[in-house]
Amino acid sequence: MFQYKIHYKKSHSVHQLETHKRSVCYNWLVKTLVIIPAFNEQENILSLVQDIISYGYDYLVINDCSTDDTGKLLRDHDLNHLDLPINLGIAGVTRVGFKYAKDHDYDCAICVDGDGQHPPKFIHDLIGEIENGNDYVVGSRFVSEKKPWTMRMLGSRILCLLIKLKTGRTVSDPTSGMRALGKKVIEDFAESMNYFAEPDTMCHLIHKKYKVKEIQVEMKEREAGVSYFHNPLKSIYYMMSVALSIIFVQ
Repeated sequence: MFQYKIHYKKSHSVHQLETHKRSVCYNWLVKTLVIIPAFNEQENILSLVQDIISYGYDYLVINDCSTDDTGKLLRDHDLNHLDLPINLGIAGVTRVGFKYAKDHDYDCAICVDGDGQHPPKFIHDLIGEIENGNDYVVGSRFVSEKKPWTMRMLGSRILCLLIKLKTGRTVSDPTSGMRALGKKVIEDFAESMNYFAEPDTMCHLIHKKYKVKEIQVEMKEREAGVSYFHNPLKSIYYMMSVALSIIFVQ
């Protein structure tokens, strides 16, 4: 079982969270934290964080032991962040964020990728669905849009089928990393998140009878840097690991 302890300190690596104002600001009933996992995102992270700040959200960038200048940029620009001493991978990084959200009594946690593919303008839609009583809300590309027939989307269709067979629930975008967690899910994941990635996470939550919903969002293509899935072997490993988790674990 994957377990570890995180000790939070107010130092140069974890900065005091502040609320920034924008001309268009939303008055939410839930206290919300935007969690931004980042690994080697020096070309994307600043513009993404500036966009999030412009909406007035609390945020935390979690630098997953990047080997480029991501950490230096975060420190030089005095952005709210945590520098991890070792690389944990996306599941470990997000769990660190959920622990932080739980420890600081947030009602809602939003995950957006550090590559800038998840436009912050859709965050308010995710929060709104948490306020409406949902526990876990996924920003999907394919609620009202058709899924293309590409090799990557073939993998998505296979995962959708596995989730359907395992839970009886139809989902449209199981690999989306843009998601919102309500307080109960934050507490659950902060203590016992042993899931490989987003698809088996969704399968687990459906099984546990949490209220799970997908809403339509738009996503952008990565403008700079290299995706985890640029390596075909990593893509195959991801698919096999997630499929086995859905079938035998969740």
